[in-house]
Amino acid sequence: MKLKLFNTLTRRKEVFKPLEDKIVRIYTCGPTVYWYPHIGNMRAFVFEDILKRVLILNGFKVFHVMNITDVGHLISDADSGEDKIEMAAKEEKKTAWEIAEFYTKAFFKDIETLNIIKADVYPRATQHINEMIELIKKLEKKGYTYVIDDGVYFDTSKFKDYGKLTGMSFEELNKYLKAGARVEFNPQKRNITDFALWKFSPKGVKRQMEWDSPWGKGFPGWHLECSAMSMKYLGETFDIHCGGVDHIPIHHTNEIAQSEAATGKKFVNYWLHCEFLIVEGKKMAKSLGNVYTVTDILEKGYSWREIRYVLISSHYRQQLNFTFKSLEDARTSIQRIYEFLKRLKEFRGGKHDKTFTQVLKKFKKEFLAAVNDDLNIPKALSSFFNFLSEVNKLLAEKKLTKKDSQKAIDAVLFADKVFGLKLEEFLEEEKLPEEAEKMIKEREEARKRGDFETADKIRKELAEKFGIAVEDTPEGTKWKRIIK
Repeated sequence: MKLKLFNTLTRRKEVFKPLEDKIVRIYTCGPTVYWYPHIGNMRAFVFEDILKRVLILNGFKVFHVMNITDVGHLISDADSGEDKIEMAAKEEKKTAWEIAEFYTKAFFKDIETLNIIKADVYPRATQHINEMIELIKKLEKKGYTYVIDDGVYFDTSKFKDYGKLTGMSFEELNKYLKAGARVEFNPQKRNITDFALWKFSPKGVKRQMEWDSPWGKGFPGWHLECSAMSMKYLGETFDIHCGGVDHIPIHHTNEIAQSEAATGKKFVNYWLHCEFLIVEGKKMAKSLGNVYTVTDILEKGYSWREIRYVLISSHYRQQLNFTFKSLEDARTSIQRIYEFLKRLKEFRGGKHDKTFTQVLKKFKKEFLAAVNDDLNIPKALSSFFNFLSEVNKLLAEKKLTKKDSQKAIDAVLFADKVFGLKLEEFLEEEKLPEEAEKMIKEREEARKRGDFETADKIRKELAEKFGIAVEDTPEGTKWKRIIK
């Protein structure tokens, strides 16, 4: 069952073939560390984590590089406005270096919270200035650069097939960017699509982050940073480059132009982009008060699992509507998984029915087909919950052996290699607090003497104080965690 991925460059699904057998080299655009990552950023990072997990599931060894942009990302995402890091430094009355360090740590905390597998290398732009200067020198030698008042620029008209990632011609892309005001007009630029490789420090202004270069004191262009760092760690041509759809017309298009102009080689074989995340049907905006961070959601009483579940529940190439209703639905789904695993773990065994073998085989086949079909996690989740329903029926009829129940557990954990919800934690030995044990006994005694009012009061207190639900079965009183 071969892995197929949708390649933005060719605009079709392709069977994935790495440059080197069983080794995959990936570069993903990381955070600009001037503020906390919001859930829209986290959607991209979780999508890339799913990609990595599916590659590993398919037997590939992944070498992953994610940059930390700690200089050079201007407000416009192009070449105008103030540097986001320096602007945050002024607002918070800190140095630019302190801002970058603080929000880099915040980023690492969030990816750990959401159980995102760490990249192998996190290169910081400020630590790779020499590589960036050398890349500009190569482009200058080949005649791709020119200098104007505010910096050294790349002449996009000289690069054949500029804009190929967008599917537009050079002329069409220029019109598109001009019409959408994606790039600020600079009368000194030769083409509206031309972009800065090196920005000069403004005259009479002392920047906190600036370096000497052959062209003058300044700082690197945002697009240049990714090309220099990705090629240093992954080579001049590598397998996969990921990011958000907003990077296609400018950032990634410019990365391709400068990289291929410098090396004369194809830069990346597969380009994968995830769609935007909106909140309650609206675009995220500070003015609407709907820009949420992971911490914001956690403080509202939701768990990291619920956040991650919502972020994986929509296909990465479809817009995701993040709602509080979807978080509640995620809570219900995760509770269902927990109860299923608890039931399997406690099951004492019955008689084997061949139906189980068929159900298990069907699930594994459907699951692999879904994740290998351009990371179709919604379809994989549908197959997963169908599996739970069918096994639950067999459990109720005692048509499973103890060995079968373990195979069902293993199947859940197999799926979780992709979902990344740490479902193995639901199988750990659970110990009740002494007070909770005492309350459960008191409730049983109340029920025996017919004092159902007291029994219900204790049930409610157990749920509120300890997050424990009790249920009365023919085998006696049983309890379970209320997952949050």
